[in-house]
Amino acid sequence: MPDAPVPAFTVRAAVPADAEAISDVRIASWRVAYAGMLSAAFLADLPDTAAIWRGAIERGHHVPVAELDGRVVGFAVARPCGDEHPVRDTELGLLYTLPETYGTGLGAALLDAALDGRPASLWVAERNVRAIAFYRKHGFEPDGERVIDPEIEDLAEIRMVR
Repeated sequence: MPDAPVPAFTVRAAVPADAEAISDVRIASWRVAYAGMLSAAFLADLPDTAAIWRGAIERGHHVPVAELDGRVVGFAVARPCGDEHPVRDTELGLLYTLPETYGTGLGAALLDAALDGRPASLWVAERNVRAIAFYRKHGFEPDGERVIDPEIEDLAEIRMVR
């Protein structure tokens, strides 16, 4: 049986008008990616962050978005590393896509747009097997660092580096 056709998506820099869609993608992605890791109540009450995204984009932050059929379906953010003891200058802060785009190459395109092949670090939920496999496929490996995030229901996160 032939593979299903890969949808045609484009990656571009976000504009302030994308802020609401970026917030919606983050919320929808979290509700799938963190199901079973975080409580249903926590996931049901995720805040709308459109105003934060609009401000960041207006201040010139580089936020690549992926668009499919005229709709934002993913985004990524790279930034200077905020770790107390950074192992890379750059950190992949966020990369989220809508679940229906998993396996289409969209996440890889966003990763490339955010990092442009640069070495980087990132933090990922320790139990997020799908994300860890994705990052490994793109050259990241756990470096042994682990934290517990008390603001996200004591979610355990590991650092990955490439």
